[in-house]
Amino acid sequence: MDHAGQIAAAGTAAHEILERKHAAREATLIASRRAIRACATAIRAVHRREFREARELVAVAAAYIAEMDNAVEQHPDVRAAGYVHDAKKEFVEANLTLAFVAGNAMPNAAELGVEVPAYLNGMAEAASELRRQVLDCLRADEIDEAERLLAVMDEVYALLITVDYPDALTGGLRRSTDALRAVLERTRGDVTTALVAARLRAAMESRAPRDS
Repeated sequence: MDHAGQIAAAGTAAHEILERKHAAREATLIASRRAIRACATAIRAVHRREFREARELVAVAAAYIAEMDNAVEQHPDVRAAGYVHDAKKEFVEANLTLAFVAGNAMPNAAELGVEVPAYLNGMAEAASELRRQVLDCLRADEIDEAERLLAVMDEVYALLITVDYPDALTGGLRRSTDALRAVLERTRGDVTTALVAARLRAAMESRAPRDS
């Protein structure tokens, strides 16, 4: 039996497979970095209320996510890499932050083409991003809008605490939920303080003597 020939053939096959996996990994790494960068810039645009720019950047990120998915289509082990999950989580965060702040319908996981763990973690981070918007609204005396955004944060947290599965299935959702809870409680305190101050001002103004 010609073991030498078989060994050579096995080596050739292994090199070909690993070369394809390596190419897929490199392609997904590049695409994921670009997607994350576009998402971060989109979120900054949302905070400036530049929704058109944010939508354009989200569309750019979507193209990179699709490029990443195409690269790993034949390589499920590469698809399971952490940076793929992270890029999709950031993509969800950008989409949902935009939807929450602009008051639009939120896309679901299927519409975004992401797995449920990435979707739920991205939702948690989008809700945490709303704190900045709430504080901006309080500074601008937009109490109603601040309360609306706080209610969104509350609804997201109420959903996430019902997702009681091992972290291996949820992508570490428990940590994201705990982080959101801390942000939510601080934000609730800020809104409550602003409401009390607004009511106090209104009461003092109503009692102030009027000029004859």
